[in-house]
Amino acid sequence: MCIIFSSEYGVAIAIAIASLLLVYLFSSSKARPIYLIDSCCYLPPPNLRATAANYIEHFELCGAHEREGIDFQTKMIKRSGIGCEACLPVSVHQIPPDKSLSCTQEETETVLFTVVKDLLSKQSINPKSIDILVTNCSIFCPTPSITSMIINKFGLRSNIKSVSLSGMGCSAGLVAIGLAKDLLRVQGNSLALVLSMEAVTPSGYDGSIRSMLLANTLFRMGGAAVLLSNKKQDRLRAKYKLRYLLRTHMGSDDQSYHSVIQKEDGAGSVGVALSRSLLHVAANALKINLTELGPSCLPLSEQLLYGWSVFQNAATKREVYVPNFKKAFEHFCIHAGGKAIIDAVEERLRLKKEDGEASRMTLHRFGNTSSSSVWYELSYLEAKGRIRKGDRVWQIAFGSGFKCNSAVWECISEQDHNIRNVWSSSIHLYPIQIPDVIDH
Repeated sequence: MCIIFSSEYGVAIAIAIASLLLVYLFSSSKARPIYLIDSCCYLPPPNLRATAANYIEHFELCGAHEREGIDFQTKMIKRSGIGCEACLPVSVHQIPPDKSLSCTQEETETVLFTVVKDLLSKQSINPKSIDILVTNCSIFCPTPSITSMIINKFGLRSNIKSVSLSGMGCSAGLVAIGLAKDLLRVQGNSLALVLSMEAVTPSGYDGSIRSMLLANTLFRMGGAAVLLSNKKQDRLRAKYKLRYLLRTHMGSDDQSYHSVIQKEDGAGSVGVALSRSLLHVAANALKINLTELGPSCLPLSEQLLYGWSVFQNAATKREVYVPNFKKAFEHFCIHAGGKAIIDAVEERLRLKKEDGEASRMTLHRFGNTSSSSVWYELSYLEAKGRIRKGDRVWQIAFGSGFKCNSAVWECISEQDHNIRNVWSSSIHLYPIQIPDVIDH
């Protein structure tokens, strides 16, 4: 009897050990949650503001453009949706503009050093506690790298995992978040710092090709720092949890690849050309991105309605139902690439004007800050006190390649609306009615 009891007891112990092992393997195989602790956007000083009048006078004094080119850029600036508060770096205000390496580095350091210092100070983070550093800047790719500049300035650890991304356009901010996410998935108990900006200093085009002049009128000075964590204890102080991140790359299609491209004109002047097909390309990229994102985010009722409409369309050519994305997301941060981009996305997703408010106001106040624009938009929503615990925020970014990237964040804490951010000094002025043609 004693032998039988011992045998049964041993079997029970073995089962218990096996169960514990299975629980451990299951829990360890689950993806670590990624928390967004905080973000910080760069606020340029008011002396760097660039109004339409400043632009016109600057173009005329520099003498780099013919009258036709000046008139075209003036018209585009007034139609851009960008207000008189958006800023350009010191180097661009000079006559003639200084596109040198030293000025580009000065702009980069000014923006990134400021946002990193502000973010770490705000969260009482020791720089040596940062485990992962990811930066993105398309045009400026120096040696040593931008991550090395940050490591040197703030004394980060020698074993930090650091990556500098370049050439990935306005969608690179979410590409950088995706890379940081992947690194955090495989390296436990870690903090990741993600920095996004675009250097405006070397980007100016002084030729006469209209598709390349357009970029002169859109891009402005800005940048953002984002602090991510996979530490369990950081859930208590984190603002958001990353729910989904999806990237769509259309580079295999020639029209998409050439829609936003840096090149030389016939006279040897370098600039970024924006093709007439850009909105069509962006719409196609967004459609493919939504096809993959929708099943993860949309409620079943919306998916069934969409599926049934596709079936009916095949049989009777009826219009395909556009899902109600407000049933999946409470807030939208559409890349502030330009008025036309925001209008097109709103129309495509059947959104109301108020759904694109954060994007329009960001474009008006700060201009197109490239990869950091979605963080200015999130800051706008926070400053307005609109984000509540449980709300979902959808960030949509477009960029050269051509790429459409989506990030979905869930608010996991009650927001303290008294904490100041990049919008705090002017948030009471917004939203404002933006005319089709802005007269500065």
